[in-house]
Amino acid sequence: MTTSEKRKTQIQSITIGAVLTALVIILQLTGSFIRFGVFSVSLVLVPIVIGAATCGVGVATWLGLVFGATVLLSGDAAPFMSINIFGTVLTVLAKGMLCGLVSGLVYKAFKRKTYLAVMTSAFICPVVNTGVFLLGCAVFFLDGIAPWGVDAGYNNVVAYMFLGLAGGNFIFELITNLILGPAIVTLLKTFKRQ
Repeated sequence: MTTSEKRKTQIQSITIGAVLTALVIILQLTGSFIRFGVFSVSLVLVPIVIGAATCGVGVATWLGLVFGATVLLSGDAAPFMSINIFGTVLTVLAKGMLCGLVSGLVYKAFKRKTYLAVMTSAFICPVVNTGVFLLGCAVFFLDGIAPWGVDAGYNNVVAYMFLGLAGGNFIFELITNLILGPAIVTLLKTFKRQ
């Protein structure tokens, strides 16, 4: 690859990364109106997968960080802030960054087979996002969310975590990612070739 080709690729990556950053912020802020249970769904996982596929691990991790920061700044994590500020900040930023990082690494591992890479990345992104959220709940918020579970009709805080807090969101995010992620990446790659 020549120097000018490398430069063109870098400029494209920066441009796509900037557009996806804006999209992550917009989707998180407007997505807060779509709710399953107490919390909004994360429509921003699709741009994170697109970033992983089109720009690489670094951009995907950045998009995850922007996602986490937007969640914190939007007030979407406010109920958890009242329980444990440090735990909330750590959990929200970690789940965003790690879902981007792992999605990027998975895409990179399978990139020779684009469709498999995108599908795997689209699958793993909500798994990591939800998994880190549940881990954060177990470590930082278990006692604080137990009364929420009782109020919601759950006798068991773990059942509330999986079914009340994360279940509906996870299913929605997984289906959305598996449908939209590969479709958009395929369109972008086709457009790029032309």
